Amino acid sequence: MARALIVVDVQPTFCEGGALGVTGGHEVAEAIADFAVRHRDEYDLVVTTQDWHIDPGDHFSETPDFVDTWPPHGVAGTEEAELHPALAGLGADAAVKKGQYAAAYSGFEGRDDNGRPLAEILRDAGVRSIDVVGIAESHCVLRTALDGVTEGLGVRVLTDLTVPVTPEQGATARKQMAREGVVLVSSGEAG
Repeated sequence: MARALIVVDVQPTFCEGGALGVTGGHEVAEAIADFAVRHRDEYDLVVTTQDWHIDPGDHFSETPDFVDTWPPHGVAGTEEAELHPALAGLGADAAVKKGQYAAAYSGFEGRDDNGRPLAEILRDAGVRSIDVVGIAESHCVLRTALDGVTEGLGVRVLTDLTVPVTPEQGATARKQMAREGVVLVSSGEAG
């Protein structure tokens, strides 16, 4: 059964010093890069996702509520929107960008440069299960994992290779994922 590693939104915009920096972002980026190098042969496919906002409408706000509206982040073509430098040697098989003209939290809302959505990329590769890592656990990792379940995939979130916006939001996200059938394991248990 083919398995994919989905690396969600590991971008400077979501790390310390970025527009929507999450505490622990840089550390998680390094840990994901290390894990990917050591476990690359266990995955048939590695896919990255990126927030890539061109004009996402009311997703951006000068007075954000941090629920539905946010300060500008992941702006297409900026250094902050590129993959984190730690992932330079990742060698991903596919990359999807999401949120160009609307809010997008799930990697399944993204498309590659050929216009293929993530679900199609995975289907074409015969992928039946995914491991999800990245930033932020409470938002885009959560939504990607839940959409993976909806797509009929076996979904694991590697809990030590993601970080939430806040510990409370992380706890809520983990409860929701577990309720929906996402398996929560550490990267050491993922073998």
